Amino acid sequence: MRAGMTIAIASGKGGTGKTFVSTNLFNAIVGEGDGAMLIDCDAEEPDDTLFFNVKRVCSREVTQKIPVIDAGKCTFCGRCREYCNYNAIFFLKEARRIKVMDDLCHGCGACSAACRSGAISEKEKPLGTVTDYLAGENLKIVEARMHPGNKSPVEVIREALKEADTAVTVLLDAPPGTSCPFVNTVSAADFTVLVTEPTPFGVADLKQAVKALKNIGKRCGAVVNKAGMGDGEVYAYLKAEGIPLLMSIPFDRNIAESCSKGELITDTDGRWKAEFRKLFETIRENL
Repeated sequence: MRAGMTIAIASGKGGTGKTFVSTNLFNAIVGEGDGAMLIDCDAEEPDDTLFFNVKRVCSREVTQKIPVIDAGKCTFCGRCREYCNYNAIFFLKEARRIKVMDDLCHGCGACSAACRSGAISEKEKPLGTVTDYLAGENLKIVEARMHPGNKSPVEVIREALKEADTAVTVLLDAPPGTSCPFVNTVSAADFTVLVTEPTPFGVADLKQAVKALKNIGKRCGAVVNKAGMGDGEVYAYLKAEGIPLLMSIPFDRNIAESCSKGELITDTDGRWKAEFRKLFETIRENL
C-alpha cells in the first residue's frame, strides 16, 4: 500500500461494530510492524482510546468565531439578517431588537461583511478538542471530541483530520449515519469500509451509506458483522451492487464479551489477529 493511503471505517447506523473493526484493524496493522495512525472522528462519542494503553501527548481547543452585535452602533437596517443563510439572527425592526442565536450560527462571517455601521465584532466559541495520544512507539491515535451542547461536530472532525500523517496508513473511525459528520470524514478517505449487519435495519442503512458514497464518488467494500443472524438480503444487495465483501464476523458471544471488557480480540485470539491482517490485505487489493 502506498504511503498516505487513508481508509475510513463507517456505517449507516450505530451499533454495527464500526469501532470494533477500526480498533482491531489498527491493532493488527501495527502488530505486524506497519506504520499506522488511527483518528477517532466519532466526535460525539469517541471511545477508541479505551481499547489501548495510551499516553496523552497534547490537546488543543477547537473554536468558532461567533458575531456579537453592538446595539448602540446598530442602525437596524436588517442587512445582517438578510445575509444569514442559517436564520441565526433574531431581528425586530420596529422594536429595535437584534440578537445572534449562537446555537444556529455557523461562523461564516456573512453578517460581518454585510454590516455597514461597524456594529458587529466576533468572539470565540469553544466547540471541542482534538487530542493526540501515543499507543506505543510512534503509534498515534487522534481523538476528536465535541463539547456537550454544541449542535454539530463537523468543525472538530475537520481539525482532527488535519493531523493525518501522509507517511503512514491512516484509519478513520467515522461517525455513524450518513449526515454531514459522515460525509466530511469519508471525503478524506481513499476507500471506505462499511460495517453492516444482516438485519432489515442494517441493510436499509447500508443502502443509504452506499448512496452517499456514490454521490461523492468514493469506493467502498463491506464487512458483515454478526453474521449468521438475520437473512441473506445483505449479501444479495452487495452482489447486485458489485460491492466487495471484505470480511464476515460471526455472531459470537466471546467477541461481544471481549469488546464489553475493553479488550481487543486481536490481542486475546491469534486467529482473529490473522483475520484482521487478512482484511487489511484485502483492502489493499481492492485499492
